[in-house]
Amino acid sequence: MPTHDRRTALLAVAIALASALFFTCTYVLNRAAAVEGGHWAWTAALRYLITLPLLWPLMRWQGGATPVLRAIVAHPGPWLAWSAIGFVLFYAGLSFAAASGPSWLVAGTFQLTVIAGMLCAPLLYRRHDRRARIPLPALLAGLVVVAGVMLMQFGHGGGRLDHDGWIALACVAVAAVAYPLGNRGLLLHMERSGETLNATQRVFGMTLASQPFWWALAAFAFARSGAPGGDQIWLAAGVAIGAGIVATVLFFQATGMVRNEPTALAAAEAMQAAEILFATLFGVLWLGEAWPQGRALWGAVLVVAGIVAFSIVAARAAAGDVRSTRRLRSDRGA
Repeated sequence: MPTHDRRTALLAVAIALASALFFTCTYVLNRAAAVEGGHWAWTAALRYLITLPLLWPLMRWQGGATPVLRAIVAHPGPWLAWSAIGFVLFYAGLSFAAASGPSWLVAGTFQLTVIAGMLCAPLLYRRHDRRARIPLPALLAGLVVVAGVMLMQFGHGGGRLDHDGWIALACVAVAAVAYPLGNRGLLLHMERSGETLNATQRVFGMTLASQPFWWALAAFAFARSGAPGGDQIWLAAGVAIGAGIVATVLFFQATGMVRNEPTALAAAEAMQAAEILFATLFGVLWLGEAWPQGRALWGAVLVVAGIVAFSIVAARAAAGDVRSTRRLRSDRGA
């Protein structure tokens, strides 16, 4: 690899690692809100109620808001439906699960999203579309992630999961499926309708289209627990800025820089495994959580190994293909 390409690859990996650091805000700050007694519905709703006004000024440099508004008005049904799945169902589940256990447990379990997006493909794409096929190497790598997640969950539960543990596991699993399903579904709709929006415009559009659901969830939260506290609002703002904007932009930048280089793209993709490490470190140092031990620790190791293997397979398949890279990107981030 030429020196210039090597430097680009190293820079892309460094940017992807930084994106993983900011994505970790989701798990750690949500856990902090739960520990302080904040209602899960406020945690979910506040992130996207805060994200919208933060994104709006950025649209001036990201293709503008007008094309997004035009697309939503032209096809409100798909935008509402896929936003409800990809944003609302995803983040409500993740927020509810934050009260169930340490940050590393939720972060590790959410990595089920790497296999969920792949398994959703046959449901989204027509039979003759090559994207509907599930590659065996990717499936095997994904199964390693699933095995690691189960080992983490049972290891944390002392060899068994209680009623709340099973509910939390189900919520994170639903979130892991909903995120790639909603994002891939919207990409497929745009492909069929001929709409051309960049990644930031899509995030803005889904944030805008999902607002009625977030206001309804906020009303539910108010009825159950009253107004949110100042700390919970600031924690939600931290997630909105760190994970919703900074991490997403960094990740898209990293994968875009090396989209034609399979090895470098795989390395950038694999940096998402660092989310578990960051979540563990911040949870222990800031929230006083316990380190994963025994089977839970080996489960975390399996999850990291599975993500690295899956990233290698997926990135090689996507390298040089703009559409495949966009789809690969849509499965990442929380």
